[in-house]
Amino acid sequence: MKSQTDRTGPPASVGEALGQSEAFLGFQERLTRVAKINRPVLLIGERGTGKELAAARLHFLSNRWQEPLIALNCSALTPSLMESELFGHEKGAFTGAEQRRTGRFEAADKGTLFLDEIGTIPMEVQEKILRVVEYGSFERVGGTACIEVDVRIIAATNADLSALVIEGRFKQDLLDRLSFEVLLLPALREREGDIVFLSNHFAVRMAFELGREEVPQFSYGAITALENYSWPGNVRELKNVVERAVYRSDSSLITDIVFDPFNSSHGQDRPGKEEHRVKKDKFSTEYLMNKPFNEAIQELKIRLLVQALKQSKYNQRKAARILGLTYNQFRGLYRKFYDDIKA
Repeated sequence: MKSQTDRTGPPASVGEALGQSEAFLGFQERLTRVAKINRPVLLIGERGTGKELAAARLHFLSNRWQEPLIALNCSALTPSLMESELFGHEKGAFTGAEQRRTGRFEAADKGTLFLDEIGTIPMEVQEKILRVVEYGSFERVGGTACIEVDVRIIAATNADLSALVIEGRFKQDLLDRLSFEVLLLPALREREGDIVFLSNHFAVRMAFELGREEVPQFSYGAITALENYSWPGNVRELKNVVERAVYRSDSSLITDIVFDPFNSSHGQDRPGKEEHRVKKDKFSTEYLMNKPFNEAIQELKIRLLVQALKQSKYNQRKAARILGLTYNQFRGLYRKFYDDIKA
């Protein structure tokens, strides 16, 4: 993917990097700070946390934003193709090389090269990348001419590169050169408040795509399920789950959340999935049964009020509708439990 060189300024926004949690905003602040520094950046994060979006934001906030942004998923290539893909090759360099080909480094000259899943790059190719980082030059496969380039590298991985160094699978020198700054993308489960925020965003977009006029609303049970799930696939998984729930629902009130479509298709759990099912909910039936009846009911009411307020972005009339209450009924409960709600 390349930026357009005829623009007068960088794009107003890049992709769907959305959130309002302290963890998310802190990450974005660190990213913005390093974006204009012409040095390599290493992005570390679980699958689905948005490493490619972060790389694009780094590029478009940098002084190179008018130049190419070239991306390569290193895990998608065999070791034999990796060198040619990165550095290009001369005609006749190997069987099938019928003409000269420009590699990703040349294509990214003056711009940014994003290397995703960098931990999968073979050691012999790492040597050549290290030379480009140190000297800004390389040779095409099968060639002898020295090609000079000015490229900023942004690398990403979900692997432990330090462990790969110890195992002899990643060069320490290259790791040192690429880690001028290391940015850790927060997992969705660590982004307090963002699950509901993003769920509403994805739900509204899906409803619009389906041509529905009513704004989707999540039931208390649906919100609880979304918040208690551990999200091993992070934002990418959340987007799929919410969009599936909206399209399957016959009304604007979303009540059924299916985390694993394979389970819903076959009516049984897949092995190995249980560890991601649900985090323990302190408002479970077991928890409430251990309390006096009136105290348990009061805690449940407070929990429902808090969740409805969060879901409605603290619009009390909307919160009342979510709970099926009149506005006056909601206001009465809100005043009664005000201190507990604000705690």
